[in-house]
Amino acid sequence: MPAWASPERPASIGLLVQCGEALIVDDDGRPVPQGASGELWIRGPMVIPCYWNDPEQTEASFHDGYWKTGDIVSMDEEGFLYIHDRKKDMINRGGYKIFSAEVENAALSIEGVMEAAAVPVADPVLGERVCLFLRVDQNGPDEAAVRSALAAQLSDYKVPEFYQLGADPLPRNANGKLTKAPLVEIARQYEGRRP
Repeated sequence: MPAWASPERPASIGLLVQCGEALIVDDDGRPVPQGASGELWIRGPMVIPCYWNDPEQTEASFHDGYWKTGDIVSMDEEGFLYIHDRKKDMINRGGYKIFSAEVENAALSIEGVMEAAAVPVADPVLGERVCLFLRVDQNGPDEAAVRSALAAQLSDYKVPEFYQLGADPLPRNANGKLTKAPLVEIARQYEGRRP
């Protein structure tokens, strides 16, 4: 991110490095229109050519020299990139794509919410629904207050249908990164249920 551009674009991660190439593609690997969201593929001297001794992972993660980053991004008309979510964390509710990061950021804006993680719940009609895990402080909001606050900030299809609120920290790996796999397992209790 050039220093001169940072104040005007606080949500951007910056421009592509000059020696790099990028594609923003849909689920079929086709480039998306300018400004639309898609998966970021990059190539250039900064990108490894393959995974060491792992041909299956290499086959899944590379195409024509591009590395499939797994990041869902968009690019504005001046070439500035914006990350919206990780592809694996995106939730598909009835054909509508929900960025888990958007739901989590909205939840984190609520007073008393300390941590947030949105995960999918399999649904036979809609494909997936949203379950929101929250770590709240002792004076934090209850489920009704969270639901109301999120309904004021998000489109109706993005508002989570299932909630898990508690005082315990959400699971993290050794590097301190939030891990969603254990939360996805807990959320399975809601499969097939109507909110």
